[in-house]
Order: sequence, then C-alpha cells, then structure tokens
Amino acid sequence: MIVKITRDECVSCGTCTDVCPEFFELGEEDTRSQVAEQYRNDGKRDEGTVPPELEACVTEAADLCPVQVILLT
Repeated sequence: MIVKITRDECVSCGTCTDVCPEFFELGEEDTRSQVAEQYRNDGKRDEGTVPPELEACVTEAADLCPVQVILLT
C-alpha cells in the first residue's frame, strides 16, 4: 500500500498521528501531516510505503481525516 498526503490541504488536526503514530507525524516547521522518515519513498514527506502490520491503522487514519487528504493506493 502506498500513501500520498496532500500536505498543502492538511489542517494539522492531528487525527492521523493520534490513530497511527507509528506511520504519521506532524512536520516540525509547518505542523502538517507527513510520513514518518523510515517509511518515506525517496525521502518525500508526502509519500510512503505502508508495511503490512500498519495497514489497518493507516487505513483508519485515512478514513478519519476530516479533510480527506490521505490517499491510499
């Protein structure tokens, strides 16, 4: 599973980090959602590969995002 975050539309509510803190974090400089460094694709803060053991919490975080900026493929 691949995650892409539309960071410029993120409202920094923290729902994703509350639901799945192992995969999501809020950026220090802009407090927007981003992929934790160890899961990033090519160092991109807005894209990452989800390990199988985190798929359930990442899916839940995407479903609960109030502005629906977390896309799963």
